[in-house]
Amino acid sequence: MKELSLNILDIAENSVKAKATKVEIKLEEDGEILKFSISDDGCGMKPDFLKRVVDPFATTRTTRPVGLGIPFLKLAAEQTGGSMEITSRHIEDFPDSHGTTTSAVFYKNHIDAAPLGDIVETVVTLIQCNPDIEFSFTHVTEDRTVRLETAELKEVLGDVPLNNIEVILWIKEYLVEQYN
Repeated sequence: MKELSLNILDIAENSVKAKATKVEIKLEEDGEILKFSISDDGCGMKPDFLKRVVDPFATTRTTRPVGLGIPFLKLAAEQTGGSMEITSRHIEDFPDSHGTTTSAVFYKNHIDAAPLGDIVETVVTLIQCNPDIEFSFTHVTEDRTVRLETAELKEVLGDVPLNNIEVILWIKEYLVEQYN
């Protein structure tokens, strides 16, 4: 993928497919290093699948026999001198503490480093398409912290759904303001 925000969207959508009710997206930038992690409380992966998850032919998809999101993310990180790691606890083995965390490290000054891309649109898209999921987004840079918690929004909004167009526009504006 040409932008890391699209990798983040892909991984977060995997969390949605795993029936997560909570998804936490964290980005940390420190100098030339960009780290991100996506954690969820979804059903998790069984150990045998977790060992094969970076193989493009290891997929849970039913529409085609390949899954390229994780392998491309791993390649993108490693091309910059970084790394990718996935930890997971399957619901059958850990009924009270299941879920998956995908993390990656990128060196932004490397010639093969992809740009972050439009992370605001990524977050807004995730919320708009999955209004019932509790998203937590944090992006820490050297000069600011951008943060959004949909649980807080739901508390204030009551019965108004997060995918209401006025709410979505407000979320987008709120995130953009934090970046400016």
